[in-house]
Amino acid sequence: MAKLVISGPNKLEGEVLISGAKNSALAIIVAAAMAPEESVLINVPRNLDVFFMTKILEELGVKVWFDGDGLHVDGSTLSSHQVPYNLARRMRASFYVAGLLLARLGVAEVPLPGGCALGSRPVDYHIKGFQNLGAQISIEHGYMKAQAASLSGCKNYINRSSVGTTVNLMLAASTAEGTTILENPAKEPEVVDLAICLNSMGARIRGAGTDVIRIDGVKRLRGTEHTIIPDRIEAGTYALAAAITQGRVLLRNVVTDHLRAPLLKLEEAGAIISEGPNELEIAVPQRMQAVDLETAAYPGFPTDLQQPFMAMLTLAEGTSVIRETIFDRFRFVDELRRMGADLKVERDTAIVRGVSGLTGAPVEATDLRAGAALVLAGMAAEGTTEVGGVEMIDRGYERLEEKLRALGAKISREGDEKDPEELARELDYLCP
Repeated sequence: MAKLVISGPNKLEGEVLISGAKNSALAIIVAAAMAPEESVLINVPRNLDVFFMTKILEELGVKVWFDGDGLHVDGSTLSSHQVPYNLARRMRASFYVAGLLLARLGVAEVPLPGGCALGSRPVDYHIKGFQNLGAQISIEHGYMKAQAASLSGCKNYINRSSVGTTVNLMLAASTAEGTTILENPAKEPEVVDLAICLNSMGARIRGAGTDVIRIDGVKRLRGTEHTIIPDRIEAGTYALAAAITQGRVLLRNVVTDHLRAPLLKLEEAGAIISEGPNELEIAVPQRMQAVDLETAAYPGFPTDLQQPFMAMLTLAEGTSVIRETIFDRFRFVDELRRMGADLKVERDTAIVRGVSGLTGAPVEATDLRAGAALVLAGMAAEGTTEVGGVEMIDRGYERLEEKLRALGAKISREGDEKDPEELARELDYLCP
């Protein structure tokens, strides 16, 4: 298996172009298949999760292909309602196709999803929403089997502001008869981006990003062209890379409002942040200071940046307290301890006592964002760090080592020199 080999410490300097948002792209690629016409999506990141989603749609009969800067999605040939288990198990977002299939075909057989090992994340809220829309649901042999002669608008309360549930019900309700009300929906920028895309396809969605989303169903959707928003989690990761290495990095193609909570915490810890039109500079001339943080649904501190932020805090002066309220993201702390971090975990809280330095060690990425955190730690550590489980990192970051090398990092991929796109093509994850 591939691994990333990092020689540190390195101070990162320069500028980096942020890719399109993975979590937005996954939902919008599925949304594009809602139309029996061709759509073109711009700024789609080329990472493994995107390639997995294109392959899932292919298996359902949808035509999907990259052409230059655009990803083309033609839903006119959607024909199958059965999602292969071997693809669905790779990521949680595979469950988005359930809303697509119910809306387009009136029937869906979708495996219960996989993804990163972040504790139990049941799809009960999705199922309840589908049932409220009029679908009949059963769980058999690890599959959700759903059917509905037609879907009808209804009122849904979404527990815990679930992003996945919000996405699935927006898809299913877009062409349902009547009006659907989503109370307590997720407010993430990726949800707003999905609503903008669906509306450009002819949907009637109001209130995305607020406490209530109203969806007036239409008979059919049409093809569109849509540009994916920048990836706020990738941007946050590179901002933290500048912080942990006491460097200076200019982030290009960012929406700073999407990063307000983590930027405030970075400033509190001592970073100097300068904002410009669609760009952001992070400068850290001295050792960072300890801060406390608690993850929360947007616009709170994002759980996807908690692990990279923890890596940075291992070298901060003082003691930090991190409370994780969304997922179980502390499974990787033993890997940071191998590098000399002083960490203690008590249930949903981690106590991080800053140390004067980390040392390189062989470590393993336990999930996507943990992998990014270990790469950050490796760039600040003395000596050589080998990060295994690179396929986890490739799921959500486009050309990570290439972008880091351009900033001055000494990082290389060994064991399997194929980049994610080459690997995806070899494994038939991309359309010809």
